[in-house]
Parts: sequence; C-alpha cells; structure tokens
Amino acid sequence: MKRRALLLSSVIVLSVAGAVFAAEEKAKEAPKGPSQAEMEAMMKAMAPGEQHKQLARMSGDWTFTQKFWMAPGQPPGESSGTMHADVLLGGRYVEHSWHGSFMGMPFEGRGTEAYDNVGKQYVSSWIDNMGTGIMHSTGTCEDAGKVCTYNAEMWDPMSGKKTTMKSVITWSGDDTFKNEMYGPDPTGKEMKMMEITATRKK
Repeated sequence: MKRRALLLSSVIVLSVAGAVFAAEEKAKEAPKGPSQAEMEAMMKAMAPGEQHKQLARMSGDWTFTQKFWMAPGQPPGESSGTMHADVLLGGRYVEHSWHGSFMGMPFEGRGTEAYDNVGKQYVSSWIDNMGTGIMHSTGTCEDAGKVCTYNAEMWDPMSGKKTTMKSVITWSGDDTFKNEMYGPDPTGKEMKMMEITATRKK
C-alpha cells in the first residue's frame, strides 16, 4: 500500500515538474513586446519637428501664375490659377490642391508633402488630371527650408519611357514661393520645363 502511494506521489511530482518546465519553455519562446529603447524610437519617429513646421507654411489659400516650355528656344506658354493647402494629422503632412488651366484645358492637381523622420528626407506625391500615374519625389532642403530640391522618376506620356524630373522650390518669405521644374530635352540635356510663382491670398 505504501509502495503504491509512493509511486503515485512520484508520478504526481514528475507530472507537475514536467508541466512547470513546459510552461517555462513556452514562456521563453513567446514573443516579447518592444523594448523601452524601441518604444522611444517609435515615439521619436512619429513626432512632428522643425521640418514639418517649414512645410506647414504652404497651408492656406494662394494664387499662382505659371510658365511652361515645350521645347528649348520656344516662347513659354502662360496660365494662372488657385491653390489651397491644409495641414493634416497633427502637423505631420501637408495636402495641397491646385486648379487652373494648361494649354487651354482645365487643370486639377493634388499633392502631399511630408518629412520622413526615419528616412531623414522630404517626400512628396503628386497626381493630376493630365495623367493616370502617381509621381513620388524625395528631396532635401537648405537654408532653414528656404530652398528645397526634389527628384522624381516618372513615365513620359509622349515617349512611353521613364524619365526624370527635378523640382526646385524657393521661398521668399512666408507668403511667396517659386517652383522651377526641370527635365531632359530631346537630346537628353536638362532644361527648365515649368516655373510656378505662388502668392498667398490676403
């Protein structure tokens, strides 16, 4: 009888010990949450900074004039329109909407501007009613954000091939900016294709 009780006790002890060991091993294998350092990095990545304040200058209502060149040596075409921009998501993004005309046709375009804290670069997207693609640009700014240069790759609708585009945005105070856009001419040499001058509505 004692032997049976001793045997039963041994089985129970071994079973409990096995269960505890299995639980400990499972706990070791279980995924752990982010560390304190990782949480701090996430909070830093999502916090708007000085670059976002610079981008926020675009918010509000604007009028603009533009010149565009279809080929080197040709006189530019000209048009005008309006732009409205809003700051989104707690100062993290700026969304702008443009309305005007281009080569006698109604024109509408929309863009989004941001500064990627993790990638440490300015990023931009653009869509308009003159195409069906989305242009993505990355850039850098100098002189406290007064001059920003963006570069993009896009599909050329006339050749059907990929081409490059450079945009240089220059601020003259908080109420005027100029956007000069450059691309390759038929020989591959860089030429100015468009110049937009925007002035804040009073």
